[in-house]
Amino acid sequence: MAGLEEMKKAKVVKVESEDSWNLFLSQASNHGCPVIVHFSASWCVPSLAMNGYFEELALNYQDILFLLVDVDEVKEVAAKMEIKAMPTFVLMRDTEVLSKIVGANPDAIKNLVDSCVQSTTVPQSESV
Repeated sequence: MAGLEEMKKAKVVKVESEDSWNLFLSQASNHGCPVIVHFSASWCVPSLAMNGYFEELALNYQDILFLLVDVDEVKEVAAKMEIKAMPTFVLMRDTEVLSKIVGANPDAIKNLVDSCVQSTTVPQSESV
C-alpha cells in the first residue's frame, strides 16, 4: 500500500476496497491530514461532471487528502457513510465527519475546502 506522501502525489486517490478506505483514513489521521471524499457513481452525470473540478482542487491543496469512492464498487463504505445521493462530498478529520455536501455545487465545495484550510470550525452540512 502507498504511504501518505505517495497518496498526495497521486492527487485524487481512488478507493478500491473497504480495507484501503480504512488504511487511507488511518494514515491521514496519523499525519493530521484532513480528508475530502467525493462519493460518485459511473452512471451519475453530475458526479462525472465534478471529477475535473475535484482533481483541480486536489492539485491546489496539497495538504488535504482527496479520495474518490465509487458507491457501486465500494458499497460497504457508501453504506457506512450513509451516502444516499451522488455526488456527495464529505470533509473528515481524524476519521470524523465534519461536513457533508450533497449535489454538484463547485462553490460550496470550494468553500468547504477553504474552511478546512483556514480553520477547524466547518459548517455542518449543505444540500443543493
